[in-house]
Amino acid sequence: MTLRSIPVEMDGEKVGLIDAMLDRVVDEHRVFLPLAIESGSRAWGFASPDSDYDCRFVYVRRAVDHITPWVSRDVIELPFEGDLDANGWDLRKALQLLLKGNAVIVEWLCSPVVYRGQAWFRDEFLAFAREAASREAICRHYLHLGERQRRVYFGDGTSVAQKKIFYALRPAAALRWLRLHPTEAVAPMHFPTLMEECDPPGELKLEVIDLMARKAITHELGSAPLPRTVSSFLDTEFELARGLFEGSGASASEEMIIRAQQFYRGVVERLERESGAVLPFRLA
Repeated sequence: MTLRSIPVEMDGEKVGLIDAMLDRVVDEHRVFLPLAIESGSRAWGFASPDSDYDCRFVYVRRAVDHITPWVSRDVIELPFEGDLDANGWDLRKALQLLLKGNAVIVEWLCSPVVYRGQAWFRDEFLAFAREAASREAICRHYLHLGERQRRVYFGDGTSVAQKKIFYALRPAAALRWLRLHPTEAVAPMHFPTLMEECDPPGELKLEVIDLMARKAITHELGSAPLPRTVSSFLDTEFELARGLFEGSGASASEEMIIRAQQFYRGVVERLERESGAVLPFRLA
């Protein structure tokens, strides 16, 4: 089954341009595109009227293109076209980063906005990711992301670009959600769902609802002091996470590395088979 899930509020003309960009990727780079999604604020659930379109995709090189002494680039980056941004990762890169605890590919797999994709690929990859992802490494990813966002954008908190608040709130809320769900390694990508399920303090919840409502209808929220409720929430969650998850952590197990290799080979074989191609060699 093929995937396609585009919210009605998204600009149809912009979506058409993204579809054309993806077609060019397939033709010019001779790759399969088993998944292309929207990332960023439109997928996270706090878009503003002038939010960029951030298309991200996973691509897979054809089997014959693996027969080379040269290492291929593992990213495809397209030039910006106005407010359209599209780039993607080779499945090899996505798997390698997943095993290192990078949460980005997990979020791509959970995106509610899908430009195109194969259901079997997303479902099997997400199932593998839930098993392979290190909970501790994912938490460290969100901790470092959140602290970097706060350090770069907030300064002393006296004059903060209000729309940037979400970029520190989201990893802080993910850390809280993971702390409250000790058997899970994947937090919800959709920010309103994440906030609802992480049981935030009531005052913070009202502050976030107000910020989201204003961001949804305003091109520029402007700057203002960092709200005390937000500052307190960030401080608390980052401090707790540092105590629980700071450190380098363990590397991926040999078993997971082998399973990632098997998953990769299985994907290449299936995509080739479904395209009607004959494999140039056996993927043992």
